[in-house]
Amino acid sequence: MTDTLSPLDLQIMWQRLIAVVEEQAQVLLRTAFSPIVRECGDLSAGVFDTQGRMLAQAVTGTPGHVNSMAESVKHFLDHFPCDTMQPGDIYITNDPWMGTGHLNDFVLTTPAFHDGNLVGLFSCTSHLMDIGGIGFGPDATDVFMEGLSIPFLKLAEGGVLNDTLMAMIRANTRLPIDTEGDVYSLAACNDVGCKRLSEMMSEFGLADLDTLAAHILTRSEAAVMAEIARLPKGTWRNQMVVDGYDAPVTLALSLTIDDTGVTVDFDGTSPQVGRGINVPLSYTTAYTVFGLGCAIAPDVPNNAGSLKPFRVTGPEGSIVNAIKPAPVASRHVVGQMLPDVVFGALRQAAPDRTPAEGTSCLWNLNVRGVAARDGGNYGFTMAVTSNGGTGARPTLDGLSATAYPSGVKGTPVEIAEAVTPLVFWKKELRPDSGGAGRHRGGLGQVIEVESRIGEPFELLAAYDRIDHPARGHDGGQDGAAGAVGLASGRVFQGKGFQTVPPGERLVVLTPGGGGIGAPETRDPDALAADLEEQLISDAGARAYDPR
Repeated sequence: MTDTLSPLDLQIMWQRLIAVVEEQAQVLLRTAFSPIVRECGDLSAGVFDTQGRMLAQAVTGTPGHVNSMAESVKHFLDHFPCDTMQPGDIYITNDPWMGTGHLNDFVLTTPAFHDGNLVGLFSCTSHLMDIGGIGFGPDATDVFMEGLSIPFLKLAEGGVLNDTLMAMIRANTRLPIDTEGDVYSLAACNDVGCKRLSEMMSEFGLADLDTLAAHILTRSEAAVMAEIARLPKGTWRNQMVVDGYDAPVTLALSLTIDDTGVTVDFDGTSPQVGRGINVPLSYTTAYTVFGLGCAIAPDVPNNAGSLKPFRVTGPEGSIVNAIKPAPVASRHVVGQMLPDVVFGALRQAAPDRTPAEGTSCLWNLNVRGVAARDGGNYGFTMAVTSNGGTGARPTLDGLSATAYPSGVKGTPVEIAEAVTPLVFWKKELRPDSGGAGRHRGGLGQVIEVESRIGEPFELLAAYDRIDHPARGHDGGQDGAAGAVGLASGRVFQGKGFQTVPPGERLVVLTPGGGGIGAPETRDPDALAADLEEQLISDAGARAYDPR
């Protein structure tokens, strides 16, 4: 039947393949033990051909996982060639440079068989809250301090679980129950993907995925290249300064558009630093191409074909191409800023396609402390996901309390209070935090948290946009800077482990996004609505008054 497939047949199969990987992701979402996965969707799932090319990714997931996983499967194939694979094999790693950027992300890859033949691979990633070491924060001085490192190994061989490896994993985490459960969750979601793929191939009479893969990849690449052809050709540059760990960091790039695609070169970016905010090139590439895809071809499904026209380079030893053993645990703090840097360059070529700068990096409350030993875990460790506002868009306001470019959902307060001994006294939008403009930046949040058991707890802070808030453009104002400290007045550093004493409230003010256009040109009805909804105060409204 493969030789007689029509374009319509292939298009239907393509959509079915996307449905298969979405079911794969939903299995992971519904079976994960870690709240950051099951409640917030910090995961990825995808199907690959036997050359390691991603054919489809689940809509559920984050770009940092998906687009770095897209390359990691090639490394799995280097370690486990196709002719050595057998049903029941499962491969695992958390290598930051050949995985998804830091040790907390486990990547599992499973070969998929149909009628006894290898036809593809399923891969998935999720964030595990604790894998030992110093913990999920930026304070380590090398990657070896950051936790357990798993090289490319077989988690299972021929259906037999590697009990020795599982024992090693359990022994190197403060959350052995959660961590073991998350590993099984990852394995289960790939198993479901393999089963659904075989069912699909039987339904459509496919012996292999070769014809379908060629259709997906060539059509996707052509669609992206058609969008690139509409853009002016040339090279544009941009740079952005962010807070860094103990000194500001410059993120610089040149963006070149030509007949072969788009090249982003991070030459001029600051060197890697001695703390864990460095970024492996795989993660840099993941968020850079995501920004390009959003601005240039947002309607084209994400796969190896649609990613092929985008090329990313960076000097070895720079903070965006950090070399092992650089610490990388909080690589998201810098990596998630990269779409903003890309947009600043692309805006010069296509101003109607890009937003103003936003909060961009997640403002998670990474908290850790003592608790009654429950079910085998040692204390509690949790990332309560939250964010500030996105930048205003060319024709719309920015989004408030929205995790762009990450895409994770905010952790429900009820979940955080159920699994930690903390109480959230406040979690609400932060008035006046969005940059004023014709289109206003999105708002940040005000969050207040306290221990309810009279014990101190640690904040593993990894925040930015405190000293360098999101910039507006075209006359729009900057978003409000972020801040973190105690209700009693003590100011915390934006990065590093700090203790919240018993009886004190942790206060977190997440940043706002930048505005676009002169504030006095904002629609009066939109301004009135902002006042009525208390998104801006009477004092904040003065920014829109040209007098």
